[in-house]
Amino acid sequence: MHLGKVTPILRIFDETKALEFYVDFLGFKVDWQHRFEANFPLYLQVSLGECVLHLSEHHGDASPGAAVRIQAQGVHGYQQQLAGKGYRYAKPEVEETPWGSREMSIRDPFGNRVVFVEDGEG
Repeated sequence: MHLGKVTPILRIFDETKALEFYVDFLGFKVDWQHRFEANFPLYLQVSLGECVLHLSEHHGDASPGAAVRIQAQGVHGYQQQLAGKGYRYAKPEVEETPWGSREMSIRDPFGNRVVFVEDGEG
């Protein structure tokens, strides 16, 4: 058996707030968007580097309050970049964990937790 990449689906409720958070604040780009018809729920893919997330307004696609852990490098620099944006709804900090990693946890406007994790040396 061979397993491929995993693409988490996170539940969103407001397209404007989702784009403000994931694109304007975190720096992801929109790869594509889909609606079955006008005035239907949005389903979209965003990415940053090799990280790909699906965001869905569809009921039943995912539960609000999910958590995803994203392997990252340069978490401290990314935190400084985010702090410089002055986003009023999140002021993330980097935590040095007892097991030697650096983690920056941020909640999106829908209660989902996005955790950027950088493994320590050694």
